[in-house]
Amino acid sequence: MSAFMWAALTACIWGVVPLMEKIGLGYMSPTSGVFVRSMGVLVGVVVFGWLWAPWSTLRVAPWWSMALLAGGGFLASFVGQLVFYHALKSGAVSQVTPVAGAYPLVAAILGWWVLREPFTAARALGVVCVVAGALLLRR
Repeated sequence: MSAFMWAALTACIWGVVPLMEKIGLGYMSPTSGVFVRSMGVLVGVVVFGWLWAPWSTLRVAPWWSMALLAGGGFLASFVGQLVFYHALKSGAVSQVTPVAGAYPLVAAILGWWVLREPFTAARALGVVCVVAGALLLRR
């Protein structure tokens, strides 16, 4: 499957999840919600580890690679999710999700600056469209 198809599948999955989370948060605090969601992640990790056992790959991975991935997991799956749940609990899913989904702007800027990825008109226009959409949904 191409990178675009994987990304489109991700968008579909990530598009359904905020609806589930918004409904689920109606009965608990954002902090409790992150805890329960993390239990779902834990089940996924245990099942994945049991079925595919990536231990040989982990043994040879550099420590800094593992630290970056673990740090990303902490930021995205804990800190980011907690902040997102606070927004989702107090706002409309149709407003909160697109604004929170404006993260491609940050990722694109960092990709261009840190990773020296090519800055093309098409990529810049795509980022501008995402940001414009997020700004339109502010209110």
